[in-house]
Amino acid sequence: MIPIRDTQRSHRRPFVNWTIILLNILVFAFQLTLSDPALQAFIVKWGVIPGVLTNPAGYPPGIAAQTSGALGIFTSLFIHVGWVHLIGNMLYLFIFGDNVEDLLGHGRYLVFYVVCGVAASIAHILSSPRSLIPTVGASGAVAGVLGAYFVNFPRSRVLAMIPIGVFLPVVEVPSIIFLFLWFLTNLLSGVASLGVQAQGGVAWWAHIGGFVAGILLSVMWRPRQRLA
Repeated sequence: MIPIRDTQRSHRRPFVNWTIILLNILVFAFQLTLSDPALQAFIVKWGVIPGVLTNPAGYPPGIAAQTSGALGIFTSLFIHVGWVHLIGNMLYLFIFGDNVEDLLGHGRYLVFYVVCGVAASIAHILSSPRSLIPTVGASGAVAGVLGAYFVNFPRSRVLAMIPIGVFLPVVEVPSIIFLFLWFLTNLLSGVASLGVQAQGGVAWWAHIGGFVAGILLSVMWRPRQRLA
């Protein structure tokens, strides 16, 4: 299902969410100016490489120097590997992030977003500790936003397209069902990936870790009087 919009109204402008989206777009625009070798070096430098982080002494200094080490856990949140990757993440963030920022407030939302992204990266590292494939993307942090939305706005509804062959019917789905199906799909894919040597693709456990972190943090940090 492809979300189009939700029915939950925000009470204040989501300046932090808009800024995060803008930063992702600007970084991607910069990536488009790079040649293929330079782009690959950029992703290696600023992405998350689990094997280098879990066993830095096991690699020649020259290889470790090509990466940013633990800093990549943060910088990787703003790097994407294609238009579909970028648009997909930013679409979800645009639709669901404003309400979570509305719930938590601007400052706490910024911290929340970063912490969820870090939690997602840690979950990915734990699931593939020897992988030398750079991992990038905002999807782990966005998954945290989805987790917060899931528990805090269960009565909201999501207008979504459902691809069926060449047809794209639009339906309105309760947010709790939409996001539960999203999480279940990622969980089943993550379980299926266990024990399989990483070959690239989707970091399923980053999504799962971010989603769970988003649930826990939003419950801990939300105001006692939740916004209607």
